[in-house]
Amino acid sequence: MATIGKRNSLAIIRASQPGLYLDGGELGEILLPGRYIPADLAPKQKLDVFVYRDSEDRLVATTEKSHAMVGEFGYMQVKSVNPQIGAFLDWGLAKDLLVPFREQEFPLRVGDWVVVYVALDAQTNRILASTRLNRHLNRDTPAYRDGQPVSIFITSKTPLGYNAIVDNAHFGLLYKDQLATALKIGARLKGFVRTVRPNGKIDLSLDASGYKRVAPLTDLIVTALKMSGGKLPFDDDSSPVVIRQNFNVSKKAFKQALGKLYKTRRIGFTKPGIELLDNETWIPGTKPKAKP
Repeated sequence: MATIGKRNSLAIIRASQPGLYLDGGELGEILLPGRYIPADLAPKQKLDVFVYRDSEDRLVATTEKSHAMVGEFGYMQVKSVNPQIGAFLDWGLAKDLLVPFREQEFPLRVGDWVVVYVALDAQTNRILASTRLNRHLNRDTPAYRDGQPVSIFITSKTPLGYNAIVDNAHFGLLYKDQLATALKIGARLKGFVRTVRPNGKIDLSLDASGYKRVAPLTDLIVTALKMSGGKLPFDDDSSPVVIRQNFNVSKKAFKQALGKLYKTRRIGFTKPGIELLDNETWIPGTKPKAKP
């Protein structure tokens, strides 16, 4: 059965002048308009489509990608405001997404960018959005372990750092003193749990902690050295921004990885930069040779 507000893999039932009719199960036949039919469509191929209601409240399918699906949070721009109904958002589809006035935590104006939750109205079966995010977050204390990888969606900037939604369900915070550069609202990132507070809020990091962070990073640095001929222009004096841009980690994590590589005689410092050393034939008490 097809699910409204989600992507579905649906079989073709028949072709007609308006387009293709797809098997929506209990929802019946769902039209995929002709303009969305893939040019390389193969016989008996199932189509990956998004199902929603058009301007005439009919169920239709599209191959377009929405900025968020039902049950997800998204960052979208207000295209228009109807004083009788609410605000309409651009969510990547032909029909704009409605934020009814009752679902607006603050008045929305044309041009505003807002974080919203996309939901299916239980009474009308229509897709709508809400800026009342707290209503749609899980308020129970999550059972995350320290260092556990999670998905992060940045929702707002605060004096402490950035508010985020964790795994599409919980509230979290990234502290600005843990970041090398500014983040963008609406960004979707991979992060890690630093700790879960008694109130259920989650302290986050963009880097893993301890050995889990250092071990993969040392491998990454060695690989980068090999690919660049044995030398790189980065070292522990490089700026946090440059390190983040090239290795996607904090300067603290980068320095820890360099320290481990230096102690095991895998790298030497060229000031500026680092070089890969040949420690396969290294004799303790002698200086390892640089890789040719």
